[in-house]
Amino acid sequence: MTSTLEKFIHSLDLRALPRVLQIQSGIYCQGSVYEMFGNECSLSTGEVIKVIGFKVNKLIARICENNEGSQFSAKVELPLNFPGLYQVVADKTPYGSIEEIARKFSIGPTRFGHPCFYSAEDIKLANFTIKHGEQITFNSVEEVNGTMAVNCVVVRNNQSHSFTLPLSQEGEFYECEDDQIYTLKEIAEWKIPKCRDRIVKLSNTLYMWDSSNPLPENFDGCLILMPVYEVQAVMKFRKDIVRILSDLDVEVKDITDCYDTGSFIQPLSLEDIFERTSKEFPVVAEIMEGPSGSQKPYNLLSTGKEIVIYKKYQAARVLASEMRSDSSKRHFLIPMSYKGKFKRRPREFPTAYDLEIARSEKEQLHVVATKAFVSPHKELFSVSVGDQFLVQHCQTSEVLYEGRKKVIDVLACEQILSDSYKKVFLPLYMEGGYVEVIHDKKQYHLSEICKEFHLPFNVKVSVRDLSIEEDVLAAAPGLQFEEEITNSYLLISSASSPVESWEIPVYRLNMLVHLLSKNVQTVVPPVTRTTVEEVSKEEYYMLRRYENLTLPPPPRPPKKPT
Repeated sequence: MTSTLEKFIHSLDLRALPRVLQIQSGIYCQGSVYEMFGNECSLSTGEVIKVIGFKVNKLIARICENNEGSQFSAKVELPLNFPGLYQVVADKTPYGSIEEIARKFSIGPTRFGHPCFYSAEDIKLANFTIKHGEQITFNSVEEVNGTMAVNCVVVRNNQSHSFTLPLSQEGEFYECEDDQIYTLKEIAEWKIPKCRDRIVKLSNTLYMWDSSNPLPENFDGCLILMPVYEVQAVMKFRKDIVRILSDLDVEVKDITDCYDTGSFIQPLSLEDIFERTSKEFPVVAEIMEGPSGSQKPYNLLSTGKEIVIYKKYQAARVLASEMRSDSSKRHFLIPMSYKGKFKRRPREFPTAYDLEIARSEKEQLHVVATKAFVSPHKELFSVSVGDQFLVQHCQTSEVLYEGRKKVIDVLACEQILSDSYKKVFLPLYMEGGYVEVIHDKKQYHLSEICKEFHLPFNVKVSVRDLSIEEDVLAAAPGLQFEEEITNSYLLISSASSPVESWEIPVYRLNMLVHLLSKNVQTVVPPVTRTTVEEVSKEEYYMLRRYENLTLPPPPRPPKKPT
């Protein structure tokens, strides 16, 4: 069946990829330009392409200046990074089955991939009944006892009830109202259902209006969004990935079922390579699409270059941030093989509770108060700026409060006087400020710090790593080691001159390769070079978010008596 490329992509499920398409009605741009702005603009009738992926490239928005019930008028083009925060307007058209919801919505591991619906009728399960109008959160799609189903959660009386709904479950399902706010990029990637319009309401502009802005001045209405996709495809006689915008005026026919897909080069992402078994390594691959970046080894991974991939593995890194007060602080992932040395820098603690967390058996914590605190209880100590303490341990203490005795948690410390020490008690809820006094002048390797101290931990490079051409850590005024994380890596080297090998991150490097049927000259990788990886602010928050999902939440700090 023939359809426009736009209609085909809008209805295509990512799980159905790859698909082989034949161009039924082509387009040709006059002149010698075969590409425009990095996208294909010429496709001949009869040409065959294999679609391997697609993502939202930009949004076409129709403007409504009053509310979603009014008439939508002008169309504007919005990039995904267009500033502003938006609220999603719930779709009033019902869905007829769970399968339709799973097909049209992105359901995934992040908070954006958990759409919420309610049923117009009660749904009776084996040991649970979902009431009509009750919010159902869709968490993931998986196979359960041979049947595809959606893992769902209903919260009732502050208790979560988990269950599965088969894709075959029919009914009348409506989208729930969503009180969260999102960027356009988040909405484009997660909140626009297939083959349906998405209306959003502007919540916060985050910019100063000027004449170049496509939206009207003081706009506070609604937008109806339509995505334009960038289609990634492979052509028969080309080794690179071609990109085609879905609104290109061509008609296509899906011929996947009657075409030999093996006749195309098979592009593989680093994730695809990592999913291979350990016995399948080492392999030789040619880079079809290299990563961006000027630091090694990314600047060596250019398109067309052949590499050897020796093995896959998990490796530990320390996530570190520059100690700067401005917003331009940089973030790094430091491997345990880093050969430089560090000296300690003072830590800062906002509360007495943080002093208790940082306390260790290895050495006594010595701090100076930077903020005064007047205790409401005469049994506990009032702190002045400049007071110095040696932190001892946490205990309970009786205080008199409104004529009654009350037991509260306190931090036992020794106040350092000019010629003596005085035992004092600080309430754990105490809001103040403390700076650590460092007596330790020793220089530490990274592995020693991770072994001997609790993170977060403040340091400065005292001896740079001489095996690195440009040690970016040495230039930092100070670093805070925030946490130790484990990431997935591939060990690679150049196929033509395997002098050194490099670790490349699997989930932070956009790179496509195809495997070559060549024998690896040596299965033993050359010496591995240490690489300090600088991560963007977005990658930093994603690393912290996903790492913290696996950690138990910290204990709640004690509340101040009222």
